[in-house]
Amino acid sequence: MPRLEPSMARIRVKDLRLRTYIGIKEEEILNKQDVLINLTMLYPAAAAVRGNDIEQALNYRTITKAIIQHVEDNRFALLERLTQEILDLVMQYPQVRYAEVEVDKPHALRFAESVSITLAAHRD
Repeated sequence: MPRLEPSMARIRVKDLRLRTYIGIKEEEILNKQDVLINLTMLYPAAAAVRGNDIEQALNYRTITKAIIQHVEDNRFALLERLTQEILDLVMQYPQVRYAEVEVDKPHALRFAESVSITLAAHRD
């Protein structure tokens, strides 16, 4: 019986809580706020599974560190822009075949827990 190789691995980074300047009101421009980031990435993992070698895997730690630095070191007027910049950063890694980024801004609306934007990208 032939052994089937895995096709795609799904990596999820859940509830990455960072602080950044996000918004258009004066208080938002002057004070950092929490944002909550959820990220899903798909990549072909057959070589990583076979070799058990980090060089063959998508290094989610490296990607997450880049996201942290980018978000904390910049200012954003819109959630859409912040979400797109994170997505662009993730898609710079050629192994990533699909990525989805959701960014929540807690307490952005008076009676809501949070407001979020989700964007996705894929390559063939």
